[in-house]
Amino acid sequence: MSIASPPGRVSPRGSLLARRLLGWLGWQLHFDGLPRAQGVIVVYPHTSNWDFPVGLLAKWAMGFDAHFLGKHTLFRIPLFGAWLRWIGGVPVDRAGAQGVVGQMVELFQAKKAQGTPCWLAITPEGTRSWRPAWRSGFYRLALAAQVPVGLAVLDFGRKQVRLVDFVSLSGEVEADMARIARGFDGAVGCLPALAAPIRLDSPKDDA
Repeated sequence: MSIASPPGRVSPRGSLLARRLLGWLGWQLHFDGLPRAQGVIVVYPHTSNWDFPVGLLAKWAMGFDAHFLGKHTLFRIPLFGAWLRWIGGVPVDRAGAQGVVGQMVELFQAKKAQGTPCWLAITPEGTRSWRPAWRSGFYRLALAAQVPVGLAVLDFGRKQVRLVDFVSLSGEVEADMARIARGFDGAVGCLPALAAPIRLDSPKDDA
């Protein structure tokens, strides 16, 4: 397990307007590029509806096309479905034979073959309510797709969004999760009591 830092770091050009909006709202953004063209981003803590607009502004300010998962039926709703796709939504069928992780592994394989950038943002808590552990889907996806995991910190205590730390998973779950936990050390969610402990739940198809 290591910080993923291969040569050829990807440095996208973000929106100056989005950076200024974050600044006007009192937020700081810490981001100096991506280690490669594809990967998984875990966003933590996720405790409030405010996470989404802050995260969306940060995405535009960083300037890369980060995607997120959504139930496939939502994308069938006129206008709303088109808006979801425009901001980076990817439809998934949780009842599909391959499961969510299998669908996303195929997506990464296709993007790699095409040489197309693809970063997928996941909130491993899976809900804004408190739960005893993280869902394991992001971990199994990153291992199977052989992509790094970026640690996106939504720190309401310092009013910072940080995406500077990238981890290459080893498959040693305890060691990997300890490394990930250090990357989020000190981060305070909008509603701190609702932040889940940084440990994996029992494996299931729950990306």
